[in-house]
Amino acid sequence: MEDKNRSIIKELSQIAEKKGRTRAAIRELSRIAEQNKIDPALYGIYDVKRGLRDRNGAGVLCGLTEVSEVNGSKVIDGVKTEIDGELLYRGVNVRDIVGDCVKENRFGFEETVYLLLFGKLPTADELQNFTELLAELRELPQTFVRDVIMKAPSADVMNMLARCVLNLYSFDDSPDDLSTENVLRQSLQLIAQFPLLAVYSHRARRYYQGSSLIIHRPVKEYSCAQNILHILRRNNKFTDLEAKTLDICLIIHAEHGGGNNSSFTTHVVTSSGTDTYSSVAASLGSLKGPKHGGANLKVTQMFEDIEEHIGRDWTKDTLKDYLYKILRKEAFDGSGLIYGMGHAVYTKSDPRCEILKDFAGRLSVEKGREREFELYNNVAELASQMVPELHNNPRSVCPNVDFYSGFVYTMLDLPKPLYTPMFAVSRIAGWSAHRLEELTNGNKIIRPAYYCVKPRQTFVSLHDRK
Repeated sequence: MEDKNRSIIKELSQIAEKKGRTRAAIRELSRIAEQNKIDPALYGIYDVKRGLRDRNGAGVLCGLTEVSEVNGSKVIDGVKTEIDGELLYRGVNVRDIVGDCVKENRFGFEETVYLLLFGKLPTADELQNFTELLAELRELPQTFVRDVIMKAPSADVMNMLARCVLNLYSFDDSPDDLSTENVLRQSLQLIAQFPLLAVYSHRARRYYQGSSLIIHRPVKEYSCAQNILHILRRNNKFTDLEAKTLDICLIIHAEHGGGNNSSFTTHVVTSSGTDTYSSVAASLGSLKGPKHGGANLKVTQMFEDIEEHIGRDWTKDTLKDYLYKILRKEAFDGSGLIYGMGHAVYTKSDPRCEILKDFAGRLSVEKGREREFELYNNVAELASQMVPELHNNPRSVCPNVDFYSGFVYTMLDLPKPLYTPMFAVSRIAGWSAHRLEELTNGNKIIRPAYYCVKPRQTFVSLHDRK
């Protein structure tokens, strides 16, 4: 027994030593890789549009779309003028979609999906039939939860979502068929199943961290928003305002122009002729990035830091002093950023933020969190003045959609690991619309040019290298 223990210890020691050598080798190679840096001045010399943006930060026009439109300015009398932000789905103002849902006290995400996919608002009968179709498609393949979701869950739900999507390829009888009918079927199934994939992946992750495993089945009669809260909460209970607020979140996150990073990814990957599952997995990888889909979590963390340092009895003066510290890189994460402020297109106002602010206010009353809502409003007001002033920039700065979405999610008791996946649950609608559009209209693989600035080298034989 003693010899066996010695043998095991020796084997473990050898494994640890081997891993140490591997890490050391990778560290050394990384030093070599880091030397391959391009002189930033060359981008200006060759007029390269970094990030596919011009010098003013506007996106370079590289495609046409009918899916959605995003406006933050207009040319009036030859002058580019800031306007209140506009977001239109298939030419329909998103404010009107939300306004009608509020007026009639109904859910609107399913209607929004129909509009994005088919380019027109559904009649009452069409919407009813479409909602029933999504309910039928919501069921996951038999044993999928056990064999895919429960096996080797990831620390990040977004990675689990991508793995689930790629695995669904194996359950599809026609995974590579690019006909409109087949891609539409795949898209509708993914739109219907994403809430389950996200919440179940989170549950599996929590189970392996020591929590109880609770898997609720969806209810056919429920909307997407209702089903999310139903399968997420242990007791299945939620208020009507909670469900309607989550529905609004889904509507305003469903699409945002073809140029956003994940939708552009959809176009790029789709143009190669690949399957739907690979395309969606690529877009999920894009959305996971903190510069795209993870911003609302940063806002939430920032506000937690602000409340910790100025307390619940804060005043506008103490708040302003602390915001200056954040902007001077003396507080929070040292980035000098007030997260949730500013947008690439919107300057005067972000329509999604204004819509969400209204619902955040209503929900804060129901939850008894009006003081926190007041804090958010004051930060938005102060930061809108302070950021341009500090950077000596006349361009207006407004809060964006991420500013209030994290706060709303905390009031809905959504776990933080589900913040970005909830974005995906909504944005899969926009990705699907863009994929169908690319397959219908695109006939060339997207291939932008990169100019090589590496000097030529003379080849040296292996034995003569030093």
